[in-house]
Amino acid sequence: MGASARPTNGPSAEAAELERRLAGAVRGTVRFDAFSRGRYSTDASIYQIMPTGIVLPQDAEDVAACLAIAGEQGVPVVMRGGGTSQNGQPIGAGLILDCSRHFNRIRAYDPEAGTVTVEPGIVLERLNARVKADGWFFPVEPSTASRCTIGGMAGNNSCGARSLRFGKMSDNVLGLEALFHDGEPFGFGLTGNDAEGVTGSGRAADLARRMLALAGAHREEIERVYPKVQRRVGGYNLDSLIEPRPNLAHLLVGSEGTLAATTAVTLKLSRLPAHRVMGVCHFPSFRAAMETTQAIVDLAPVAVELVDNNVLVLGADIPLFRTTLADITRGRPNCLLLTEFAGDDLGALRRDLRRLEACMGDHGFPDAVVEVVEPARQRTVWEVREACLNIMMSMKGDAKPVSFIEDCAVPLEHLADYTDAVTEVFAKHGTRGTWYAHASVGCLHVRPILDMKQGGDVARMRAIAEETAELVRRYHGSYSGEHGDGISRSEFVEPLFGARLTRAFETVKDGFDPENRLNPGKIVRAPKFDDRALFRFKPDYRVEAPAKPVLDWSDWGGFGPAVEMCNNNGTCRKLAGGAMCPSYRATGEEQHLTRGRANTLRLAISGQLGPDAFTSPELKRTLDLCVSCKACRRECPTGVDMARMKIEFLHHYHARHGLPLRERLVAELPRYAGVAGRLAPLLNLRDRLPGLARLSEQMAGLSARRSLPRWGRPWREDGEFAHPQDVSGDFRDIVLFGDTFNRAFERENLEAAERVLRAAGYRLHRVGPATGRRPLCCGRTYLASGQTDRARAEARRTLDALLPYAQAGARIVGLEPSCLFTFRDEFLALLPGAETRALAGQAVLFEELLAADLAAGRIDLNLAHQGGRVAHLHGHCHQKSFGAFGPVETVLRRVPGLDVRVIESSCCGMAGAFGYRADTIDVSFAMAELSLFPALRQAGPDDLVVADGTSCRHQIHDGLGRQAEHVARVLDRALIGS
Repeated sequence: MGASARPTNGPSAEAAELERRLAGAVRGTVRFDAFSRGRYSTDASIYQIMPTGIVLPQDAEDVAACLAIAGEQGVPVVMRGGGTSQNGQPIGAGLILDCSRHFNRIRAYDPEAGTVTVEPGIVLERLNARVKADGWFFPVEPSTASRCTIGGMAGNNSCGARSLRFGKMSDNVLGLEALFHDGEPFGFGLTGNDAEGVTGSGRAADLARRMLALAGAHREEIERVYPKVQRRVGGYNLDSLIEPRPNLAHLLVGSEGTLAATTAVTLKLSRLPAHRVMGVCHFPSFRAAMETTQAIVDLAPVAVELVDNNVLVLGADIPLFRTTLADITRGRPNCLLLTEFAGDDLGALRRDLRRLEACMGDHGFPDAVVEVVEPARQRTVWEVREACLNIMMSMKGDAKPVSFIEDCAVPLEHLADYTDAVTEVFAKHGTRGTWYAHASVGCLHVRPILDMKQGGDVARMRAIAEETAELVRRYHGSYSGEHGDGISRSEFVEPLFGARLTRAFETVKDGFDPENRLNPGKIVRAPKFDDRALFRFKPDYRVEAPAKPVLDWSDWGGFGPAVEMCNNNGTCRKLAGGAMCPSYRATGEEQHLTRGRANTLRLAISGQLGPDAFTSPELKRTLDLCVSCKACRRECPTGVDMARMKIEFLHHYHARHGLPLRERLVAELPRYAGVAGRLAPLLNLRDRLPGLARLSEQMAGLSARRSLPRWGRPWREDGEFAHPQDVSGDFRDIVLFGDTFNRAFERENLEAAERVLRAAGYRLHRVGPATGRRPLCCGRTYLASGQTDRARAEARRTLDALLPYAQAGARIVGLEPSCLFTFRDEFLALLPGAETRALAGQAVLFEELLAADLAAGRIDLNLAHQGGRVAHLHGHCHQKSFGAFGPVETVLRRVPGLDVRVIESSCCGMAGAFGYRADTIDVSFAMAELSLFPALRQAGPDDLVVADGTSCRHQIHDGLGRQAEHVARVLDRALIGS
């Protein structure tokens, strides 16, 4: 299988020959460089195996070519989808075929029959979005629905929260088209045209007959040994072949790519229910919840999902989930059971909730159900449930909840005793576990908290696994209940299924793949699951760079642990909703994904990509398309903060390679803005005189296709400079912080803000630097190029000037989100301490200030009716990251007669200097085309477009020729008497 993750000095002659042959044979992308291979060496498990190379196939012909060429050179092939597996299924030492990039189309769809045939790389959420309009959905819905692929789901025999009603993949797959290990095509199931549902050569038909005969010969053993629980996905599905009308496709489902390479899957769709309702059941203890589960299941719900105390406690500290958890919990429950009913009669579903409340009362828990009927509220609850794993992985430090006995399933009548027994096993070995997920089918995801960097904890893992396997056998359960065998559990196939069935599984493997070319080492003939040579954190793992981080990483325990927070769950691969990760949404490349960047950083800082990898051009290219939107800061449940990591990296990179002219021009903007304003007529010629734009591209890398901001007379605050003693200490005292961008290019925004704030009754205090005449600056432009020393000096200068006012009770108000939130974010990493926290606590956006004080009744704004005019609102990424987008909408909705329509958009694509660069302008516009530009093209010519970010307004102007406005200008115009 190949354990080493450390590359050699270069590719071997055999690998180079394989790369050459593949590049000439496939239409897709071929990558054999160490950085690309490193990004595909892991999944969401504890394992890491460096592959030989990567191919992103375009179609089945590409896959066939890869199989044939790899087979000729004796290289194994591993099929991969979203890379979210928990047990090491899509990793290996051979050739990785990533189907998610290109091989992801719908091949056929019959809305009358409710069937669809798809390529393996299609994401479940995308499929469901397509068929929803016809009233259908694919009901196997894992928590990773936003990024898991149908091929991966078929490989693992995925289940999802609603399997109680709809079953698992094998219950919903009608047919499979696939390739044998040498590239020969065949089909099983509805793809077939003979009595056994087989297409292809005589080889496929002969193999089908042999498999049916094998199952028949082992019928008695299958009936005796296979667990009698729905959640059984371990081993091979020989039990499906002894059914009255066997579907041979079901033998391939759950085979983890070890038997064939899937090229198409035909699925049975289900009708979308007209309504869903949820009852959130509260329990004082974990055992009470387990004992009550069977009675709740007897009420015929669609799902019963556990949210344990770990999730409740950790989730309360994660901004993305805090509000939802507060909404659905009453008091301090130990755990929750989320119980969903679905159907077409809302009245009947409400009666189901009454029955649920009565059931809870009968079991000693009266008034312990919170009803969630509104669809929007239900969506937020499901978001919490789907993020349970990631919430628990947000634990800081080296010890994490580890997946290896995660989804054992037992009959419901044994659930409480089983969970008690496993908890005792954990205590015996000096740890505790986290629990969540599918109580309805006795499949609880349990993870003991262990440190995989420590040999002692690895030994404990072995003991816990063996003792838990014995408990599963005692309670007649399944050791693999949902996430498959992979590396973590294949070793336990024989102890759980016995020698005879294990030999039968080996016969299945050898029949399909006699040369052991397809994903070897999974299900049969497996390595030891605790072989540390296969781990992500191998015994010799050490963080080697950066030797001296320049930002404060103490909250994570250091820069290394901050990078290692990425557990590869792939939430950043979602293609809709939220803002993360905009560059991935535009390119579809693993390299341009938060996960891909974090993996590359981890490999680089631990020396696994060679010496000096941390400051290499290859790592620079990996981070180049990170627009520092900070969406991962909020939307990554494990708290990966790639924007801050990029600042750290750029500091060390430029220290080694120097700072290019373009970066210097942008970074020093606050210093020369005053002079540039006086030279505005000259500088603004760049976008007027032919040839100057092209010259700027050649000299500084600023795209000729992008206009530059127009210099003008800079903003100057009214009145004399204030003194801290002028602050009275009530809510009316504010300091309006004039950021460089609004000050130099759009002073009308600051002037409008002044008028609105005075109209609301605030007292504005003019504050300047303690020394010098240059205006205060947040240092954002320096941070964008990693110049942390210069940024720290700006932060110190600004902190010294503003802190006395903040300490006296004045709020520091800003218009530009990226600048104002620097006070609440990067300042804390540049100058950690009580003083910086005090300033951060008083720093608010213009709209945050107004929304809070309007809600508290402290101020009022006398605004004129707008006659039904429409305003399209786009949120700046940093507003969303800090949960500050809501106040903009709130304030705009206070304007009478203004029809506010929020645009569901990710990053606009401008992202400061990113959108100006000649090498990134195409990606910049591609990001805007994901949702922002299409939405605004539907806007009427007289509609308003509101965007608080300077960059956002510039992108909208350049891309669509529309003028977007800051909310301050909208309010200013609406002031009665203005």
